[in-house]
Amino acid sequence: MESNLRSVREAVDGLVCRYDYDDGPVIVADIGPADGHAEIVDGTVVVVTDGGHREFDAPAGAARAVMNNGVVTIETEDPA
Repeated sequence: MESNLRSVREAVDGLVCRYDYDDGPVIVADIGPADGHAEIVDGTVVVVTDGGHREFDAPAGAARAVMNNGVVTIETEDPA
């Protein structure tokens, strides 16, 4: 998952964090004041905003990506 964090950090200027929960890790990336949409397509997280789009590798087990108030959240499924 570390290489996926690196991929996100290279694509995003803002803060990127990983949180580990019982049901799987979550990656959160602040892309700044933007409205838009995020989704996972063929192992890639695609973020589309008024200012364009960004793409980065999705972590293994990524189940869902959402964007709210400029913050992209990538949720993963527990591999167990």
